[in-house]
Amino acid sequence: MKKIGMIGGMSWESTALYYKEINEAIKKELGALHSARIILSSLDFNVIEKLQHENKWREMADILSEEATLLEKAKADFILICTNTMHKLAPEIQKNINIPILHIADATAQKLQKNNIKKVLLLGTKFTMSEDFYKQILINDYKIEVIVPKACEQDIVHRIIYEELCQGIIKESSRKQYLNIMNRIKEEHEINDVILGCTEITMLIEEKHTQMALYDTTQIHALKAVQECLK
Repeated sequence: MKKIGMIGGMSWESTALYYKEINEAIKKELGALHSARIILSSLDFNVIEKLQHENKWREMADILSEEATLLEKAKADFILICTNTMHKLAPEIQKNINIPILHIADATAQKLQKNNIKKVLLLGTKFTMSEDFYKQILINDYKIEVIVPKACEQDIVHRIIYEELCQGIIKESSRKQYLNIMNRIKEEHEINDVILGCTEITMLIEEKHTQMALYDTTQIHALKAVQECLK
């Protein structure tokens, strides 16, 4: 079994979901007493969040590259960055290590492609929805059309992630706001598939809340890691 190096803590709420998903999948594949070989480097998200909103990506690249280097020295076979947004820095981090980063956008796109999905709604932080680092992988490498909410809706989605979900706060009023955005786009763009492109959104939106098909990036990324570690 390969050893997984995880860079987590962004937020710890979603990192806990990663740990649970990976170990449950290992147990299912290998038997009840088996568990994954994981090295976790958990960051202080308060530091990262401030740097994100100050647009200090160079500083964050240095922080995550240092952690990735430590995981490599600890004999991790590959790296999971346990957040969608920080994959903006994946190319820069990869330059500093000799083991692969298992990219969350590739894992998600491969799942969509397997299900023959050609057009999808992307929800996530404003960084993920408004910038190209994530969307362009789906568009250019997998030929999947990506629709994102309007700018004002992106503000709502982003605020709820940072002010509530990253702190473990789940509000019915926030769920309704998300569902309203999803339903508007479903009708306007004739879309039935949604990428939950922030690892915390799965805490708020579940299959029971909508008739749209949900692609939970936390679960998809975790299961991809299990496939890799069992090769």
